[in-house]
Amino acid sequence: MNVSIGDAFATLIRGGMPVHFTAYDGSETGPRDAAIGLHLRNQRGLAYLLTAPGDLGMVRAYVMGDLDLSGVHPGDPYDALVLLKDHMEFRVPPPAEALSIVRGLGLGLLRPPPPPPQEHLPRWRRAVEGMRHSMARDAGVIARHYDVSNRFYELVLGPSMAYTCAVYERADVALEEAQAAKFDLICRKLALEPGQRLLDVGCGWGGMVQHAAREYGVRSLGVTLSLQQAEWAKKAIDRAGLGDLAEVRHLDYRDVLETGFDAVSSIGLTEHIGVRNHAAYFAHLRDRLRPGGRLLNHCITRSHNRKQETGAFIDRYVFPDGELIGSGSIIRAAQDVGLEVEHSENLRQHYALTLAHWCRNLEANWDECVAEVGESTARVWGLYMAGSRIGFERGEVELHHVLATRADEDGPAPFPLRPDWTA
Repeated sequence: MNVSIGDAFATLIRGGMPVHFTAYDGSETGPRDAAIGLHLRNQRGLAYLLTAPGDLGMVRAYVMGDLDLSGVHPGDPYDALVLLKDHMEFRVPPPAEALSIVRGLGLGLLRPPPPPPQEHLPRWRRAVEGMRHSMARDAGVIARHYDVSNRFYELVLGPSMAYTCAVYERADVALEEAQAAKFDLICRKLALEPGQRLLDVGCGWGGMVQHAAREYGVRSLGVTLSLQQAEWAKKAIDRAGLGDLAEVRHLDYRDVLETGFDAVSSIGLTEHIGVRNHAAYFAHLRDRLRPGGRLLNHCITRSHNRKQETGAFIDRYVFPDGELIGSGSIIRAAQDVGLEVEHSENLRQHYALTLAHWCRNLEANWDECVAEVGESTARVWGLYMAGSRIGFERGEVELHHVLATRADEDGPAPFPLRPDWTA
């Protein structure tokens, strides 16, 4: 018995269809007046949906352009993702039912199409690439994500080229102002003064390095595993006339052997290093500090301290090998290597606002972004940023600053009773 694609799709959804779904065979399902529409364009997209039921199949079809969203812009599909997350749940049919659906659609022997080129292999199939978080593997993962295109990042992130959570005095503050406020807050937490030395690990395009040098007269060294980031940062430092104070190297933070830094900042690196490596990571950063020096660790965290996988989309398309854990585990790891944790702050709401700004930039510059990296990669970014915004808004993920000090010769490092930035 033949069935339409619309009817088959409806059987895979629990609790009814919240969107209007149409397919290339002319069939449809779901309310016609729905604000959001899904259109399946071809048989390859259908094969994605049937061979990877659920979110992964939809992502594959969408990234390849086989599944289109209407009612939202691909640069900011936030409204669609909220609707789908809240009101659409896939079920995996038993084998006999799945076979019946395939036969009813007249597909014969159904084979999974190759995944989009933007997709990494799942972790268990990447074992042959080397130990997770080895230097070689980390370098490959970082290059895959960050060496997309500096011009693409300029269009999405804005002039600051800061790919981390901004800090908003008010919700209506411009992105550039909020990013400058983030760097300045970190500088004040680190109590930077002219003539001091700062190490910024995972420095990205050098925003923190430049801010500390320009605004605080600090001699700043940044290191990044991304060659494109390092090259862009070096040019930006030269343009700003900061070459006497600021430097960025293409280097793994584990290869930084200099010591005696007055401060160390880590802004968005911890997510990449692996939870089991946190002790070694904090020990290495501690050893870069002079006695009495300060460390500011800025990273995405979970709302709990239990092990939880990142999910297929994030792991395969955005941050391969990325791992998150709660701030309690971050603090414990820092304390266990002898650092004194002085302050912790959750900036979860600020990251939701940051992601909303990035999505608006992607939407506003969509045509140029697509010309730069291709529509499939641009679609991945729209999904990733809008979906992450939802996660931060709902408290599924958080963003923590953890400030710690290294003891000096006389015991715990001096620290003010009430720093001005705690107000």
